[in-house]
Amino acid sequence: MKSDYHFKFEDLLVYKKAMDFAELVDEITKGFPQRELYALSSQYRRASDSIGLNIAEGYLGSDAQFVKHINHAIYSSNECVSANEKARRRGYVNFEQSEEVRRQVTTIQKMLTSLRGKILLRMKKK
Repeated sequence: MKSDYHFKFEDLLVYKKAMDFAELVDEITKGFPQRELYALSSQYRRASDSIGLNIAEGYLGSDAQFVKHINHAIYSSNECVSANEKARRRGYVNFEQSEEVRRQVTTIQKMLTSLRGKILLRMKKK
């Protein structure tokens, strides 16, 4: 069901992909051992959630503010790569799951980098 209330940042494809990615990470971390509940799985979920949250938070700010939040989203996506590698090394995810995470993060980072470049270009023209 679609909401009657719409926010402009929800139209960004990178936002949609970030939200989907966070759901993938949430599903993956459900299989982590209980001892990781307040450690790696929590950190991984928070980092994945942070990508979309930063896009939404920075969207209506100034261009400089949005670039700052895009950078935070990129940092969080890098954190997800590291958490994913830890999970793979500890045997919590298999190679195929790990590769899917890497594929999605790569796509999101390319989109964020492109968006940041367009905003920076617009800032130079002002």
